[in-house]
Amino acid sequence: MGERSNLRLVILSVLVVSLMATLLVRLFYLQVVTGESYREAAQSNTVREVVTPAVRGLILDQAGRPLVANRTSLVVTVDRVTLQREVDDGAAVIARLAQILDVPAASISDRLLTCGANGAKPPPVCWNGSPYQPIPIARDVDAQTALSIMESRVNFPGVTAGLEAIRTYPAPFDVNAAHLLGYLGPVGEDALTLQGDSTAYDRLRRTDVVGRSGLESTYDEAIRGKPAVTTLEVDTSGRITKTLDEKPAIAGEYLVSTIDARLQNVVEQQLVAAVQRAQAQGFPGDSGAAVVVDVRNGHILAMASYPTYDPSIWVGGVTAKQYQDLMDSDALSSNAIQGLFAPGSTYKVISTAAAARAGFSLYSKYQCPNQVKLGTQTFRNFESAGYGPITLKRAIEVSCNTVFYGIADKMWSDAGGNDANRNSADPIAETAKMFGLNAKTGIDLPGEATGRVSSRTFKVANWEQKRDTWCANAISGYPETRKTNPKQADYFTALDRENCADGFRWREGDALNAAIGQGDTAVTPLQMAMAYSAIANGGTLYQPQMVKAIIGADGQVVDEVAPVVTDRVDVSRTAISFITSALRGVTTDGSGKTPFAGFPLDQIPIASKTGSAQVTGSKVSTSWFASFAPANKPRYAVVMMVTQGGTGSKTSGPSVRKIYEELFGVTGTSVNPANSVLIGGAPLKKLPTVRPDGTPVAPRGKMSGLSSATGGGG
Repeated sequence: MGERSNLRLVILSVLVVSLMATLLVRLFYLQVVTGESYREAAQSNTVREVVTPAVRGLILDQAGRPLVANRTSLVVTVDRVTLQREVDDGAAVIARLAQILDVPAASISDRLLTCGANGAKPPPVCWNGSPYQPIPIARDVDAQTALSIMESRVNFPGVTAGLEAIRTYPAPFDVNAAHLLGYLGPVGEDALTLQGDSTAYDRLRRTDVVGRSGLESTYDEAIRGKPAVTTLEVDTSGRITKTLDEKPAIAGEYLVSTIDARLQNVVEQQLVAAVQRAQAQGFPGDSGAAVVVDVRNGHILAMASYPTYDPSIWVGGVTAKQYQDLMDSDALSSNAIQGLFAPGSTYKVISTAAAARAGFSLYSKYQCPNQVKLGTQTFRNFESAGYGPITLKRAIEVSCNTVFYGIADKMWSDAGGNDANRNSADPIAETAKMFGLNAKTGIDLPGEATGRVSSRTFKVANWEQKRDTWCANAISGYPETRKTNPKQADYFTALDRENCADGFRWREGDALNAAIGQGDTAVTPLQMAMAYSAIANGGTLYQPQMVKAIIGADGQVVDEVAPVVTDRVDVSRTAISFITSALRGVTTDGSGKTPFAGFPLDQIPIASKTGSAQVTGSKVSTSWFASFAPANKPRYAVVMMVTQGGTGSKTSGPSVRKIYEELFGVTGTSVNPANSVLIGGAPLKKLPTVRPDGTPVAPRGKMSGLSSATGGGG
């Protein structure tokens, strides 16, 4: 037994020693190897930040008129830490506060609950910020109420009234510009994730409000500024023991946009007038867009989309019903940069440039019958008009489709016809891409659409994406449709059978449709405006710009944005001059003549092209009017379109004329630059002045467009 007891003692001793060794190793690991990380974690548990957002910078028009500004609001805040020290956790204070603010006590309690806590309402009702930061529970409080609260600190411990900057829209000349300016909203999870584990004091936090669209989004970092951050040390019971650091707020910078408020108002009004004109003709006229661009530098002087919305609706957040109404009305997206539409005959300038590059004579005569028949398909002129043998210039003036069908058919045959392969020549598509019609323009607004050019490459890509569906439908034969409409089911089945087999093939009909801006081609109005600008300025493709400079809140220029040339189109000067001459003829003796009857074209020649684009499933064409002026020394390109609006000449043309009248100061047949909506009759070269106190110096009197003085940055 003695030997057995000794053995047990030895085993027990080894076990004890092993446990002690393990504890020592673990202690060494915790204190030496990973001690620093634990010390940092412990320190973070005792450090809290109080963040106050900086005042956002203003957005000005080119003359210094505020398009987006700030107003001051009296805001009542509650310090939850102070409130919790009360005997009843602040219930009596909340009750008194609810009475003086004339709101339910429950609404105040809801705002004081941390998001994610038991019983907390979803954002923005719950509080998503630091528990040591005063929580706003009422905005736009009247001064007398705020004074009553401040004078009775005993009854309202932890309650404070102060000033806060809130976004406002001065709307000089009643401009809307909602799709250009954008709106603010809570920061998204994607933005928070993107910055990772950043500890920078000016990092985004869940309580931040950021730009969610328009210029507010693109330039959010610049105009958001840097917040004031106070770093506090707290003990385990949550009491503040020390202020560790204080960083003051840095106000956001100002954007000087290329937009002119007076011109923007004219364009918005004329777009609405065009829509109403379409409706007066018995057409739906349900949406539209208009763009005015300086062809010499790519500056967007005005851009409008219809329908639109009131940008101030976002201030303070929208209700679910308001948001749904916006979605139902299709008002949130911009038709100017996001809408894709068949360009119709406005595309013929691209086909003409392609013909010149392919060696077609610009001065020969071409046949213009009223229709061309290929197999079972008939391709007609608009309204079936035929002109016999005419020049290419005249074909552009009267918008003869069949002339361009003939040119496209010759290009298609020269490339191999039905025997061509995927890499065969496609001159019209190649030229369209050269003019930027298959890519984003690069405008400094979010959400721009890419556009689409009907081509061999597109047809192959589309076939590869859809062939499985086509083949499946060809086999099933549309059983549901067949129950009610067997003839339509047979048509769909035959079409899908053909597409399944060789839907990648670039057929003769595809080539003909592409030549007149139909088929699969779809562009944004901005893309078309930039293409016409390139023709106007002799072949330079600019990146469209919405901002010309950034100015600090102290008035110092931070950055001047230089024009950006993205490309030069490979089209001869002779061809561009020919196209310009033909477009002048459209206005004087072609499809664009009617809306410009009586306009002083001898003083301000207008180069224009009408378009009436057919839309699948719609009985009414899209109305287009693309132009630039003066044609002999181009300065501006103006493009307008109205969906389901009928002809370009009758619907969009009159509004484009009115825009030119306002641009050049035209009254009747007289031209006076002093009457132009632009100060001095041209876009301003000099930047507006911002005083050191942040107040922009806008034009005075009737040129200001403002009913009263507008607040500055603070």
